[in-house]
Amino acid sequence: MQFVFASLAAYPFQNRPQTSNTPSEKPPVPVYKWGVVAAMFFSVNMLNNWAFAFNISVPVHIILRSFGSVTTMGAGYLRGRRYSRIQLLSVVMLTLGVIQSAWADSESKGKSMKAAAAVSDGTTIFGMGLLVLLIAQLLSAFMGTYVQDVYAYHTAHWTENLFYSHFLGLPLFLPLAWTLTTQYLRLARTPPLAEMPSTSRYMSSFSPAYDATAASSHGGGGLLNAVPGGLAMLLVNAVTQLACISGVNLLSAKSSAVTVTIVLNIRKLVSFMLSIWLFGNPLSLKMLAGAVLVFGSGALYGWETTVGIRLREERARKRGEEETVEPKRF
Repeated sequence: MQFVFASLAAYPFQNRPQTSNTPSEKPPVPVYKWGVVAAMFFSVNMLNNWAFAFNISVPVHIILRSFGSVTTMGAGYLRGRRYSRIQLLSVVMLTLGVIQSAWADSESKGKSMKAAAAVSDGTTIFGMGLLVLLIAQLLSAFMGTYVQDVYAYHTAHWTENLFYSHFLGLPLFLPLAWTLTTQYLRLARTPPLAEMPSTSRYMSSFSPAYDATAASSHGGGGLLNAVPGGLAMLLVNAVTQLACISGVNLLSAKSSAVTVTIVLNIRKLVSFMLSIWLFGNPLSLKMLAGAVLVFGSGALYGWETTVGIRLREERARKRGEEETVEPKRF
């Protein structure tokens, strides 16, 4: 659903007028490079979802994916990029902060990390799930640096990446056509949206006398009774995923792959804190400590990237100019 929805949303922006190429302009992106991005994007999404088949809990899933900044920085190093000590320190601090926050969030919701590992069918199955997530993280890190190189060497708009990464990935779902059809039919047979508990709570907050069963039996509710709840939730998920992936693509077109993963980790912390506020869970000292680490390290990385490195480069350039102008005295 996400791939179809994103492809349709991004398609109208693919007919922008192209400017004539001059020797100073970067060439357009070859389609095969977008194909490489689409293959990696599809694989990362499938691997991250496949990990749940090995009884990987959501808290463990979130914590392991929090190492995205570390793996992306490692992939960038292998591709020739170098990072300052402050950037390395800030990434390590941010990763520890997200892990701390995820742990605190799971505890506030009554979940145990030890129990999450114990419910697996065995150490081998759980280890396979960890391996799947590790491969997904490494592939995601390489994809981030690959996309960064695409933007560096070619003329491309972020909507091109959004369109091609989803559209070229659609044929890869053909082997899963039967499974996807079965799941769609199952969602289509779910109760109407009006009878879903979340809808009842929402409607009751506006009208205490609202009765979902009575509204359904008397033909009331209109669209709420006409749309299966499962399909409605699928559509909501597709819309929110489109908003999320659009922001990620826009950010990746204007900043480095490491910066993108740092922003995503900060967003993850914000979602933890929002869930605490929305669902009335207590804000523990562990969550506060994790928040300080995440926001502090994010600010440190931002200052080092935009200010610190530039200041050191300017000082080094001035020292070089002074040494060139003033002859050394022996």
